[in-house]
Amino acid sequence: MLIGIDASRAAGSQRTGTENYSYYLIHALLREDGVNRYRLYLQDAPAEGFLPHNERVEWRVMPWPRLWTHLRLSWEMRAAPPDVLFVPSHVLPIIHPRASVVTVHDLGYLRFPAAHTRAARWYLDLSTRWNARRARRVVVDSQATADDLVAAYGTPRGKIRLAYPAGAEGMAPEADPVRLAAVRERYGTGERYFLYVGTLQPRKNLLLLVRAFGALVAAGRMPEDARLVLAGRRGWLYDEILAAAREAPVAGRVVLPGYVEGADLPALYGGALAFVFPSLHEGFGLPVLEAMACGAPVICSNTSSLPEVAGDAALLVDPHSAEDLAAAMARIVAEPGLREALRARGLRRAEDFSWARCARAVLDAIREAAGDG
Repeated sequence: MLIGIDASRAAGSQRTGTENYSYYLIHALLREDGVNRYRLYLQDAPAEGFLPHNERVEWRVMPWPRLWTHLRLSWEMRAAPPDVLFVPSHVLPIIHPRASVVTVHDLGYLRFPAAHTRAARWYLDLSTRWNARRARRVVVDSQATADDLVAAYGTPRGKIRLAYPAGAEGMAPEADPVRLAAVRERYGTGERYFLYVGTLQPRKNLLLLVRAFGALVAAGRMPEDARLVLAGRRGWLYDEILAAAREAPVAGRVVLPGYVEGADLPALYGGALAFVFPSLHEGFGLPVLEAMACGAPVICSNTSSLPEVAGDAALLVDPHSAEDLAAAMARIVAEPGLREALRARGLRRAEDFSWARCARAVLDAIREAAGDG
């Protein structure tokens, strides 16, 4: 069987969320499946060695200025379709094989429309509705997303397949004090800091995080040298987050280092007082697993998929309550024993997820799609 994969999102140089999902899942599929042939569709040629390229894995590099998916990839699907097309982190092209599989990561735009621009809401609704209707199998990252698909679009549960992702490969606690110090210096975190990693956008609820941190500073319940580090690329409606970070009492104590290279993440996670992820809605929440794998205590929201991911290894908080979040952060500062317990539980929890297991579930969905005829 020839399996085609839209690998365009995996080939970016600064990957986050869904791009990392695509990258690590493709690698895992190729490792786990020693039988089928693969064709990876790319808009631009990736760096040498970035993705496998051998007698069983071919690349189709297809430059195109705009609307690459619906024009160029559609043309390829008409001219030389694979037996099955898998789209891990985008939308099915207009022309696609009947045997198509797509991953739907979340429907946060429906639950929290104010956290997205009007254009983004329109496009996400249209593309997700199209994916759910046209794909023969729909892969989801969590049971929460499966439930949302059924409720919002009437997607039959019989075509939905759950495949839990994992964190970035190579994530482990950083034990080298020199390396830890170098990363703190590079990103200006200071010795003690709370950490967020991800795109800086309203759905991640960072205004609430800044307010919670500010309340602790104002009340004298935060060490004078403690900082809040918001690491990641700027997303839409970023200016409000930036303005809040510059206001008293947090001015000068909120660090915005931008995108963090993957090689630096283990030290950045592991050196934090805690990783804080107060997102309003997540289809999975890869950074939570990454932080746990690196030995960081975790505070995250008690909504959507995050309780599925965190289990008993995190402090779960109401993402609508700055007081609830501030109380959890204060406990992290005041209770060293709690920090160590969360570190230990997080390391064990991270071991429950693997890309190999995810790839096997996705491969089962691909085989089912091919066999439905």
